[in-house]
Amino acid sequence: MSDGYAGRPVLVGYDDSPGSHQALSWALDAARIRGLPVLVCHALHWPYAFRPVTHEIMAQIEHVALTVVEEGVRRARELAPDVNVLQLLGKGTPAAVILEAGRDAELTVLGSRGQGGFDSLQVGSAAVQVPAHSARPVVIVRPVPPPSSPEVRIVVGLDGSPPSLAAFDFALDEAALRGGTVQALCCWTECGSSAWQDPLPFVDSHALRRGAEARFREVASELARRHPEVPVMTAFVAERPQRALIETAQDATLLVLGSRGNESPACLLLGPVTQTALREARCPVAVVPPAP
Repeated sequence: MSDGYAGRPVLVGYDDSPGSHQALSWALDAARIRGLPVLVCHALHWPYAFRPVTHEIMAQIEHVALTVVEEGVRRARELAPDVNVLQLLGKGTPAAVILEAGRDAELTVLGSRGQGGFDSLQVGSAAVQVPAHSARPVVIVRPVPPPSSPEVRIVVGLDGSPPSLAAFDFALDEAALRGGTVQALCCWTECGSSAWQDPLPFVDSHALRRGAEARFREVASELARRHPEVPVMTAFVAERPQRALIETAQDATLLVLGSRGNESPACLLLGPVTQTALREARCPVAVVPPAP
């Protein structure tokens, strides 16, 4: 990644859930290829308004929390003895602790859900809140089998919005680190479709589409010059982005999206496409905020 962030750790949220085990493995791999340490983070949070009756009870809770983070460190060192592993036990809600620690991280990695919630929950609260508020990229690791192909293929959504431009840069960097390819996807909605209730007057929709497609390929080509060694493929499709991106990324190594796109209402911190991907994608999802 950029030299300005050299030495920052890869932060991973860990609570000994199956999701956090998968996130830990992903974070270790990301740290190894970057030559960075991993910071294993666990949040100590008392979820009730009242405090425990005695200090002894609170001390027991803190001991259990410390045991969890130490177990994460032990697991990490077994999986990747060549990676420097650090630990952090923060006090507060998981999202708040991760966001605070993530300010000084190169990258934050979380499982799609932790120990809380219910059995059918697709994505936990921290996996939504952290990418919505983080100033650094966040990778949410889904509980799905790894892709069958050993080839590294990174899919990225590009619609010209500032977060999508940052997402393309992240995808390009990741492909360069992993020796993979980038597949950039831009989705077009035709005038007169369900998203456009009425055709626009005096507008040639075919000319609009040709212009948008040409600009998309031009921007992708310009951005790709930073890593000329990375093969970049582009696809301009007339489909809703939620469906097209998730289907294209089914067997991908990583799906990279901006935190919000051009169609996202200003009141949303995470756009609807990104929210859908966090729930339904069949591969890890990286959510990238706009560059500062």
